[in-house]
Amino acid sequence: MPTITKLFTMEEASEHNTSEDCWVVIDGKVYDVTTYLEEHPGGDDILLEVTGKDATDEFEDAGHSKTARELMGQFFIGELDPTVPAIPKMEIVSKKQKHEDLSYKILNFSKQYWVVPVAVVGISVVVGFVFLRRK
Repeated sequence: MPTITKLFTMEEASEHNTSEDCWVVIDGKVYDVTTYLEEHPGGDDILLEVTGKDATDEFEDAGHSKTARELMGQFFIGELDPTVPAIPKMEIVSKKQKHEDLSYKILNFSKQYWVVPVAVVGISVVVGFVFLRRK
């Protein structure tokens, strides 16, 4: 008789993101690593950084051994539901980019409307000459 695998959404997995309830998703499989936090050779902070999200890239980048991959079976609780789309990633816009956009806009504005500052300077020079002649 085939084993029935529980399906989770990425949203469900993302709700388990604390040291008291820690899930990670690796290659579409969901693992409850709460009880393994203190035993993890890299420390619990490594797992807590990726808890509640897809940690496939981080897991592969760490170069885990065959033994580590076999150990994962103890913590397997289900798979991601392939019919539900993943949570879209948020686009992060830095404050620096906003400032660069503002300076860019000001520069373009001054290029576009160069007549205004030139007129102000010209009028100031004329008023200055007129004022000095009267004295």
